[in-house]
Amino acid sequence: MAWQYSDKTKQIFMDAVQGKPGTHLGEIENPDGEGQHGSIVCGDAIKFTFRVERNEDPLKDVIVEAKYLTFGCTSAIAASEALCTLIEGRGLTPIEALKITNQDIVDFLEGLPQQKVHCSVMGAEALEGAVVDWAQKRGVDLAAQGVRLTGAGADEDEGRVVCKCYGITEPYLRRKVKELNLRTIEDIVSALKAGGMCGACRYAPGGLQDILNETWGAGEPAPTTVAAAPVAEGEMSPFQLYRKIEQVIDETVRPVLQSDGGDIELVDIKGWKVYCSLKGACASCMGAARTLQLIVERSLKDQVDERIQVVPI
Repeated sequence: MAWQYSDKTKQIFMDAVQGKPGTHLGEIENPDGEGQHGSIVCGDAIKFTFRVERNEDPLKDVIVEAKYLTFGCTSAIAASEALCTLIEGRGLTPIEALKITNQDIVDFLEGLPQQKVHCSVMGAEALEGAVVDWAQKRGVDLAAQGVRLTGAGADEDEGRVVCKCYGITEPYLRRKVKELNLRTIEDIVSALKAGGMCGACRYAPGGLQDILNETWGAGEPAPTTVAAAPVAEGEMSPFQLYRKIEQVIDETVRPVLQSDGGDIELVDIKGWKVYCSLKGACASCMGAARTLQLIVERSLKDQVDERIQVVPI
């Protein structure tokens, strides 16, 4: 499945994996706040760290640096970048940073495919975990400041587990269904992953469909508007696949490599294996393997087909 990303999302992703100035991929040593969300096992995880400029009054601490480490796709990296940029650009305190919503991240990226909205949820919840960590270190009572935690670690989430595969509880589901305007089971799977593994919780008593019916009422579900839908594509012929791969390399990958004095040659395609050779400065770069994985392969997976594997020659 190929996804329709905005030009801004693709550029943010490319800049991040190249480590360009102003990007935030990495980790802060001895951070003032650290939070994590997701699972490496299921393919998406994020670790968020930030550093503050301390004030005598901890409530006036201002976040001056934010970084992230993520295991995920183009959307996960771009959404994490968006979160860091929004926080640093606004000069926010940790508590003020919690006001950044999933929709703020999607809007900053000029839209995300509906199936990738969970990447913005990951970043917002990792931020919440980092703020909780900061509050503990600085002796701040978040509840006394009127902060109501909304992530999976909120107190009231000690409730019935609906999705046992991902350990997602009923209180968490009910909040996120309203917050993200999730109207169908497909919306829930896309945004939260609940129901996306074994599927047993989808139509079970008290499961996803019952929660949707109780939240929005039974009947024809309304369409979600939180983000753009993915591009529907049928199975491509070998020729169509070659042309699509060639187009992505020419329009997305090659300009990035050429900006650093490098280039790429598409040598052969056998099934879902794409054989490439880096040229120029990229050929002798110590990060060549990382370039192939993060820029070439990830771009082809996201814009052509997730089954693609890039093989260096």
